Amino acid sequence: MGKTIGGIFLVVGICIGAGILALPVMTSTSGFFPSSILMTGCWLLMTFNALLILEINLWLPKGSNIISMAKSTLGIPGEVVAWLCYLLLFYSLLAAYVSAGADISNSFFQQLHFHIPEWVDTLIFTGLLGFIVCLGTQKIDYFNRLLVCTKVVVFFILIGFVTPHIKLPLLMEGHPKTVYTSLMVMITSFGFASIVPSLCHYFDGDVARLKRVIIIGSLIPLGFYILWDFAILGSLPLEGGNGLLHVLHSGHTTSQLIVSIKNHVGNGWVTSSAQLFSSICVASSFLGVGLALSDFLSDGFKIKKKKMGGIIIYAGTFLPPLLTVLFYPTAFLMALNYAGTFCSILLAILPGLMVWRGRYHLKIASGFRMPGGKPLLVFVLFISSIVASIGFGLELNLLGT
Repeated sequence: MGKTIGGIFLVVGICIGAGILALPVMTSTSGFFPSSILMTGCWLLMTFNALLILEINLWLPKGSNIISMAKSTLGIPGEVVAWLCYLLLFYSLLAAYVSAGADISNSFFQQLHFHIPEWVDTLIFTGLLGFIVCLGTQKIDYFNRLLVCTKVVVFFILIGFVTPHIKLPLLMEGHPKTVYTSLMVMITSFGFASIVPSLCHYFDGDVARLKRVIIIGSLIPLGFYILWDFAILGSLPLEGGNGLLHVLHSGHTTSQLIVSIKNHVGNGWVTSSAQLFSSICVASSFLGVGLALSDFLSDGFKIKKKKMGGIIIYAGTFLPPLLTVLFYPTAFLMALNYAGTFCSILLAILPGLMVWRGRYHLKIASGFRMPGGKPLLVFVLFISSIVASIGFGLELNLLGT
């Protein structure tokens, strides 16, 4: 039971990160109820595809990852697509977290009446957390346990502060037809499937426990996201100087959301709670993604993270997102939208294609099989393709602006 709980917490820790800060801001234009329905749909889609990855992984030798899974089923083209999407996804995520972290850092220094340039905040945030990543997995594990436990406690404290100020009419604001604009952030928020191969190895292919971990571990974040949306959309107005639309277009999403919560709730403690919660979400996300990407680069290029090799790997991990944010300081929401597109390809379209190829062409399927057969697989691939297409459309709009 303890191992199962540990696996569930691993999924929860990956899901509930900095993306939760963007959800109420992005869903504000469509309103609570349409966005909750879409969020539940995203959970179903991404959880189904995570179970498809579980099915594929069990066909292959222990320790196989997404790259080797793609190569085994789709050949070199699949491997190339997986490589590109993996790198672009994780670089986009790191850029989003660096942007949010620098924003929080800048807001904190301003409260202390220290006015320093945004690029200095960016370097401080990336340097401090990047150093922790360089210390290795064990140090990150200990630090992350503290962060996750604190994050859950502070989340419910913050919800407790905000809940008395919820006004039901505010939950009805918004235009349902704009709900698609929050799709990519939602997809990214359920992008936990990349850890399924590691879970397979950890549980030694125990299908029953793995299914339990994946389903329960992803249901908990869904509950957190809907509760968080309910609290924020129900207590902050859509329009006005401190409304959610102002936060959306401010360019400083994280710090402006904290300011808006403080102004509408009118409690000094809520500012401290919101800042702590935001900081922990961003820090835990940065550490997890930074570690995963550095390990991926180390394995992919066969370079050990020691001495000069370590300098090369960590430079390859942190320099691209750092430079992105230095030139585009307000990249948080934009980067999350890009991440959602790559996530939909890597963790939604590719799993369906790999299962189809493995089941019906290569005939290598054995053991656990997701129900539904060809009809459900075609339907999921169709929906995943629509999601990715919407993501590309949103990216083109971002580039146009």
